[in-house]
Amino acid sequence: MNAQGEDVVAGIRTPMPIASMPDVMPEVYREFTEIADRLERTYRDVQDVEFTVERGTLYMLQTRTAQRTAAAAVRIAADMVREGVITKDEALQRVQPDHVVQLLLPRFDPSAKGQAISDGRLLAVGISASPGAAFGQAVFDADRADELGSSGQKVLLVRPETSPDDVHGMIAAQGILTSRGGKTSHAAVVARGMGKPAVVGAETVTVDLNQRVMRIGDRVIPEGEWLSIDGATGEVFSGEIASILPNIEDQGDLLQILTWADERRRLQVWANADYPRDAERAREFGAQGIGLCRTEHMFMEQDRLPVVQQMILAAPEASRLGREAKRLSDELVEAPSSRRADIERRLVDTERQLGPARQEFESALAQLLPIQRNDFRGILKAMEGLPVVIRLLDPPLHEFLPDHEELLLEVTDLRRTGSDPSALEKKSELLNAVESMRESNPMLGLRGCRLGLMYPGINEMQVRAIIEATCQLKKEGVDARPEIMIPLVGHVNELNRVRGMLEATAKQVMTEQGIEVEYKFGTMIEVPRAALTADEIAKSAEFFSFGTNDLTQMTFGFSRDDAEGKFLARYVEEKILPENPFQSIDTAGVGKLVRMAVQDGRSQRPDIELGVCGEHGGDPASIAFFDEVGLNYVSCSPFRVPVARLAAAQAVISGSYSTK
Repeated sequence: MNAQGEDVVAGIRTPMPIASMPDVMPEVYREFTEIADRLERTYRDVQDVEFTVERGTLYMLQTRTAQRTAAAAVRIAADMVREGVITKDEALQRVQPDHVVQLLLPRFDPSAKGQAISDGRLLAVGISASPGAAFGQAVFDADRADELGSSGQKVLLVRPETSPDDVHGMIAAQGILTSRGGKTSHAAVVARGMGKPAVVGAETVTVDLNQRVMRIGDRVIPEGEWLSIDGATGEVFSGEIASILPNIEDQGDLLQILTWADERRRLQVWANADYPRDAERAREFGAQGIGLCRTEHMFMEQDRLPVVQQMILAAPEASRLGREAKRLSDELVEAPSSRRADIERRLVDTERQLGPARQEFESALAQLLPIQRNDFRGILKAMEGLPVVIRLLDPPLHEFLPDHEELLLEVTDLRRTGSDPSALEKKSELLNAVESMRESNPMLGLRGCRLGLMYPGINEMQVRAIIEATCQLKKEGVDARPEIMIPLVGHVNELNRVRGMLEATAKQVMTEQGIEVEYKFGTMIEVPRAALTADEIAKSAEFFSFGTNDLTQMTFGFSRDDAEGKFLARYVEEKILPENPFQSIDTAGVGKLVRMAVQDGRSQRPDIELGVCGEHGGDPASIAFFDEVGLNYVSCSPFRVPVARLAAAQAVISGSYSTK
């Protein structure tokens, strides 16, 4: 009262809350609320109004659509529908996918974060790879992170980059920080899947694993020092920053918006989940199935890794000797009598060597079988009544073995010192095995269905575990719905050969269990040739799941990690590419392959189930494209399920997508 606007802006006078106006100017307040209500209904959105009162007369100076926070956007949209000001469709279009992300992830308290910046605690800014806020003690190796995290301590896993070897440490950590990599690097993809904050590609950070320190300019940060990371902005801070932990069940307006979205969308929304806890969280967020369960993540847990390594080391020798024994046996049938004795001798010698090698391989599979069965039982039970797509082992086997360079250094040191001959012998054997499995380009090497064709025992063990778990659950009255994905198929003959072997395994298990269960066999379309020959592949596949991460890599000829870390950001900045194709689907190229595969697949199998499980499954712009081409579902990380539900509804409302 009795002040000018300039007085308030300058801080000379403290304004009163508008709620006190009825006490001091009741008539003016009545007129003001009538005008404000009229403006809101006229413009059909919340208004930011400026006014003044002079000698008891109200003057309206300006009105404009108000800026709003994520929480306010959701509240306003829901309220305006309830008040009859806007329709449900308009409300769905006014809430942005980023609003949903902000409401569901932990975030730093704005005032605490602002104070940290003022205090000079901002250390570096990297790439915002997985949103959310986290703090903990810096730890530089996964084993240490697992040890401390499992004991209840808060840790941040800090690495130059991560690999499947680090998954157990990532699980135990509050968040992940890497100095290399981009938004589709291993660290970024796994962190998003787990719902953990991650900052990657922080190039000003140097991680020295030998000294167990990280360096930023002249500053040296030792292991154990507290750090905070903001996965939404890529900022890295020293010390702890207070955070806010939201809960979807406490957000009634958001739940209402998502309910309206579910009424409107055509696409189903599934989730990528590797563990029962992930599946349970996905259901809480509204997932209608699991579109990708990556079995390799189950293999990486520390208690099973030695058994996995035993299996890997025994597989090549058992396979080689088995093929040699078969060749000699076939040769013996046609051999003249003069050569039979020699062939028989070689066959006996080969079978003598084959016995221990096969026993070692089968022993490892026998140990892994109950572990895998329990894994699948847990995730199928958590998703009772809903489909679960389980991908058979996909990555190259060397990823489960020790790092070649580290192992080489250990062997060299043992040879130099001569201190432990027994350890040297074991390490040397392991080094030879690792070297024999090294590949020039592992992404294009022995992985996916190729791995299953070379070492069929691995796939057969996994399918046995899946079907046994399904049979057990059905006997208990649980509606389990497994869908078995054969990965990286490029030619229909690969799919036919693998499916033929695995169908026999499934039937054998059901005979043993005395019960029939329903399951599906399908494939991931991630090789351009598979998309181009989808009509042939659909004859043998009951579902397609588009693996758009690898499909984008192979179509562009880009390595995700190398491209994002070196030139892709500049490509986008200089408009060589309109967007990062690993974040939003390239509709003109990769999308054309997807569209072609959808049309050709349905021409041979009209009821084929079609989905996408790459990173694009959680991207709103990509979801609009997938809706337009007619997929049945998109699958994304559990924490992006609400975002995808909203985006799928918006795709139907807008009825169009942007061609890039």
